[in-house]
Amino acid sequence: MPDTPRLTKRPFPPYRHVPGKTPHPRRDPGGYSRGLGECSPPSLSAISWRDSDEYLFGIDLFNHRYWWECHEILESLWHAAGHRSTAGQCLQAIIQCAVAHLKTETDNVVGARELLARAEGHIAEAGATSLGLDLRDMLHQTHAYVHRRQDEPARLVPDFSL
Repeated sequence: MPDTPRLTKRPFPPYRHVPGKTPHPRRDPGGYSRGLGECSPPSLSAISWRDSDEYLFGIDLFNHRYWWECHEILESLWHAAGHRSTAGQCLQAIIQCAVAHLKTETDNVVGARELLARAEGHIAEAGATSLGLDLRDMLHQTHAYVHRRQDEPARLVPDFSL
């Protein structure tokens, strides 16, 4: 999605990882993250999402179809926020929508639909809007993509006024 504006200046990985089709970024000797350690980001429950480069980069990854990479970045934030916190529920919903997109691209429709149902539960806990995002719109767009009612995947557009 080249016309989607970037929120960060961080470079994207050299390829989008698709399980079974590309080298695993950390486990494969040719993976682009092989040997790199993981960082522990600050909790989005403690800092503003607007100031989190990790979070905004996760949105960039989502919007440019780096589904697996988005999941990886946001998962560390999810752990830091606490799984049951509002921020944690929101992050888990985004992660599950990202992976639902990936499963749709790999023709795992059943898995994609299961993830959508889980994301819906997390959105019920987090609320309709959280971390600057309209989560119900994300779910609606992801649902349409998974069910092949639209060709374009969901797009996350943070509202910096929230």
